[in-house]
Amino acid sequence: MSTPRRVTLLTNPASGQGRGSAAAQRAVVRLQRRGVDVVELIGSDAAHARRLLDEALEHGTDAVVIAGGDGMISLALQALAQTDVPLGIIPAGTGNDHAREFGISRDDPEAAADIVAAGRTETIDLGRIEAADGTVMWFGTVMAAGFDSLVTDRANRMTWPRGRMRYNMAMLAELSQLRLLPFRVSFDGGPVDETQLTFAAFGNTRSYGGGMLICPGADRHDGLLDVTMAASASRTKLIRLFPTVFKGTHVNRDEVKTVRARTITIDCPGINAYADGEFMCPLPVTVSAAPGALRVLVP
Repeated sequence: MSTPRRVTLLTNPASGQGRGSAAAQRAVVRLQRRGVDVVELIGSDAAHARRLLDEALEHGTDAVVIAGGDGMISLALQALAQTDVPLGIIPAGTGNDHAREFGISRDDPEAAADIVAAGRTETIDLGRIEAADGTVMWFGTVMAAGFDSLVTDRANRMTWPRGRMRYNMAMLAELSQLRLLPFRVSFDGGPVDETQLTFAAFGNTRSYGGGMLICPGADRHDGLLDVTMAASASRTKLIRLFPTVFKGTHVNRDEVKTVRARTITIDCPGINAYADGEFMCPLPVTVSAAPGALRVLVP
């Protein structure tokens, strides 16, 4: 792709505790200096942002650029999956795992804007989630189910404290109730395995949660998902496991099992699926790799 002439830039003003707006403005100035016409969209909420994005795609654009975090990218993926319109990323969120995967600077909006202006694209796989009612959703990084989705459920119900500390407090509360969960899993149409797990993660890319290498071997081009499953009801073991996830060495531990598959069906009563940090739907789901489903503007 040559330099995009006209891009649509969608901002979440709340991203990264307000960093979204500042990053967006710095990126807009840089893009305009590079000769790129920028149409700015600011959604008041997720539904409004999605409507604005759909309208922009109907009118035509050379690229959709997100100034925000993984949640805002998740919203864009629902519109961009399996289209020819590329995604550009101006990182301004808390986790920024998409930006991390592509080596896009997470604290330099001008450098990120230069990547957009250069127009180099890479075609990658996406994760595809099909809910029990047939609804299809897309993700770029990791889908999670189990302990970590219970933590996110709890954090979303809490009104205090704000930011990362809310998540940490939710994790402590869930740790106090730690238990093995009854999962039913099937890989690539094989037999259903009834198994007790703490959590399961399905990676199109390697990291979630701001750099936790939960699926360290994941490859965004191989048409497969990397599945990481942990089984331990021991709080001590889980707490010891936690720091190793940042290095990706948790996969060497006895309580962790990894599988690589194209399509997985998974169920567990009362458990929700989260992907790219966002609520997707309750289990059961069928999750699969969708080869070549997205174009991304990359360094």
